[in-house]
Amino acid sequence: MTSLLSLFGSFAKIGAFTIGGGYAMIPIIERDVVDKHHWIDKEDFIDLLVIAQTAPGILAVNMAILVGNKIRGWKGALVSAFGAALPSFVIILCFAIFLTQYKDSAIFVKIFKAVRPAVVALIAVPVFNLAKTAKVTWKTCWIPALVALAIWQLNISPILMIIVGGVIGAIMAYCQMNKQKKEEAQQ
Repeated sequence: MTSLLSLFGSFAKIGAFTIGGGYAMIPIIERDVVDKHHWIDKEDFIDLLVIAQTAPGILAVNMAILVGNKIRGWKGALVSAFGAALPSFVIILCFAIFLTQYKDSAIFVKIFKAVRPAVVALIAVPVFNLAKTAKVTWKTCWIPALVALAIWQLNISPILMIIVGGVIGAIMAYCQMNKQKKEEAQQ
């Protein structure tokens, strides 16, 4: 059984050394909990990620809660969430205390501008990995592209797009089940 200390340590390490927020943490969380520790399998990870994305709150903390809960129940969820959030809290606190006096410094401005492209890359990698795992192909890639474009250019609510996607998916699943029942009845 996985110890609470190892859950805390794993998520604290992820929280401390990932720049770019939740989406940048996804491949690191996956590498740690799926590949390194084998706490959950890839399919469960993707399912938890979908839930974490739809739940309100910080993605990385949501993932920590869901993974911790799956492994060790509510205690695991609590310890994992604390581990994921603590490093960011401490770092932000240190910035607030010590670095606010340098916020207009040309060097700091240049450092943070230089980090931006790396953060974009850190976010792009999990998007492509998710597309691969979700079995998005060249024939179906128009769907997420169209949804992203609708959200971005037409200011359509992402929540509305999720609801519409869920309804369409439910209708397609219902039609597929009816088709299978008809095929089985004919045999």
